[in-house]
Amino acid sequence: MGFTTTANDGDSESTVLLTTTPTSPTTTTAAPIPKDKFHLAYIIYFTLGCGYLLPWNAFITAVDYFTYLYPDASVDRIFAVAYMVIGLICLVVIILYSNKSHAFVRINAGLGLFVVALLIVPLLDVFYLRGRVGLYDGFYVTVGATGLCGLADALVQGGVIGAAGEMPERYMQAVVAGTAASGVLVSLLRILTKAVYSQDEEGLRSSANLYFSVSIVFMAICIVFYNVAHKLPVMRYYTDLKVLAVNVEKEEKGPLTGPVWRATLWNIVGNVKWYGFGIVLIYIVTLSIFPGYITEDVHSELLKDWYSILLITGYNVFDLIGKCLTPVYFLKNAKVAIGGCVARLLFFPLFYGCLHGPAFFRTEIPVTILTCLLGLTNGYLTSVLMILAPKVVPLQHAETAGIVIVLFLVLGLAIGSIVSWFWVI
Repeated sequence: MGFTTTANDGDSESTVLLTTTPTSPTTTTAAPIPKDKFHLAYIIYFTLGCGYLLPWNAFITAVDYFTYLYPDASVDRIFAVAYMVIGLICLVVIILYSNKSHAFVRINAGLGLFVVALLIVPLLDVFYLRGRVGLYDGFYVTVGATGLCGLADALVQGGVIGAAGEMPERYMQAVVAGTAASGVLVSLLRILTKAVYSQDEEGLRSSANLYFSVSIVFMAICIVFYNVAHKLPVMRYYTDLKVLAVNVEKEEKGPLTGPVWRATLWNIVGNVKWYGFGIVLIYIVTLSIFPGYITEDVHSELLKDWYSILLITGYNVFDLIGKCLTPVYFLKNAKVAIGGCVARLLFFPLFYGCLHGPAFFRTEIPVTILTCLLGLTNGYLTSVLMILAPKVVPLQHAETAGIVIVLFLVLGLAIGSIVSWFWVI
């Protein structure tokens, strides 16, 4: 028995050949791929990519307000540990049981948990904190909300990346571009709030409430979009394609449970491990430098406290540009892409030189150029590897491969965050 697919971009009329051989001669069915009318499926995946990072961005961007409320706590570090550790644990569990759960249920549950976690902060502020400093019961609740976001992120990001991995390349590109757009949106909000609100208790409080309000509205949009997505003809087409592939595999190998599933899972991990290595390396380098180096180590007499905000915005804009370049030029050679990830280690001595090198290197121009290049390479190489990885396994395992890649990504974020503590420049 066999299964063969030949798929082009979901935005054009193409043909997929489904070949099965039950007990009689081969049967071949040609089915046209529906068009992605008005690019709705692309827009939905882009929105979901933006949406699942917004809650984390809201927590970390409002860190000034939380630091004001809880001056004795290492707010940003504790938030990062709670978010990433819970996210990692949940991703491992999801991978182990991905053959027994449905992405549609996981994503909807995660989106709902995001809304709950985001509501906790403004409600806590209105009914308990009211801007008062040192009420650490509120801090523990806020850390719990951050951890809840980590759980929700594992459910949503794993499901969305996994689902995009089952479809043509443009949909994975839409998701990763959406994640970059999330950073740009938050940077613009940060610039707006700094320009409009005073930097005292009331201004910080208003800024934080704006971040969380925008995120809640955006999550509601994501819930509506995602539950409309599965009704689109192009989405139904690829869902049916996966179901056929799964059924064919069941007939060949039987149910994927117990030892059979574990062997299959290890095979998937083996197929994507080098792509995962590249992604881990990308985020070790990026998180070691950004945002800690940008916010703490470099200073400008000219731009003062606007300097770090503009650098972070520059990074996010170029990260988005990098993730939008793959439709223009797509690097299909995985070895070259992974080599590019290794080459990014050069950012360490280059950024070091911006603090301790020649006088010119210590000015705003070299730091700005390097920061933008950090974002550009982060965006492009992430997009390339995320697109390539799910395509190296059979269609029926593309979702699991996508979730495994997300695990590598979160692992890279966690290691990079830890390295940034020790990389004292």
